[in-house]
Amino acid sequence: METVTESIYDYPKYYDLVFGTDCAAELKFIEACAGAYARVPVRRMFEPACGTGRLLFHLARRGYEVGGIDLNRRAVQFCNERLARRGYEDTVEVGDMAAFRQRRKWDVAFNTINSFRHLTSEAEAEAHFQCMARTIRKGGLYLLGIHLTPTKVPPSDTESWAARRGHLSINTHLWPLERNRRRRVERFGIRFDVRSPTKQLRIEDELVLRSYTAPQMQRLLDRNEAWEVVETFDFAYDLAAPIDVDASSEDVVYVLRRT
Repeated sequence: METVTESIYDYPKYYDLVFGTDCAAELKFIEACAGAYARVPVRRMFEPACGTGRLLFHLARRGYEVGGIDLNRRAVQFCNERLARRGYEDTVEVGDMAAFRQRRKWDVAFNTINSFRHLTSEAEAEAHFQCMARTIRKGGLYLLGIHLTPTKVPPSDTESWAARRGHLSINTHLWPLERNRRRRVERFGIRFDVRSPTKQLRIEDELVLRSYTAPQMQRLLDRNEAWEVVETFDFAYDLAAPIDVDASSEDVVYVLRRT
């Protein structure tokens, strides 16, 4: 098996398969939150750090106007080409989560798989919330999914899963390399083992993420007065089962409403 050390985000076809095979629960949750908590009619959906647009594509098929930004040009191209092939507007742009502007307001935004933690400083996180406040209509929502660092129980360790589409299969392995609570930095190794009838390829990469305990995240949200926390859930995405965020919480979705 050939091995390369490159960014997983530079392989949008593989990334989309690894993270996009089971969108049904997330889509149901996004639409349910829009119906339950938004104070505006929801017709327009936006995703910062949208990657390959796995959710945007399905929302477009459900009749929503969609848009997004991502730093990776290959992912943006992949997303726009898929939208265009199905006759939808190619509205995803290259952009930085901490420094962007949209020409029009959006009703609901979502960032469900931890991409927020790629912002590695408090200043970038603050800037992101300011950008989002300019982007979302008053009464609209921002659904922010994040892995918190629990302080009462040990954090999750390694994770492995498999995905298949036709003759293409990918085994993914994620493991911690470093957790520095003082510097609030977590480093993870990630590996794609790609197999098809014509290729066997291992892609190895490293993810560097900012860490948040529950109190650290709450302080950040408290400083951003444009947003109110209206509910919190875990990654089961069950609207009938909201959670209280505490020292043992790890997987949390914050339902934020623009004030």
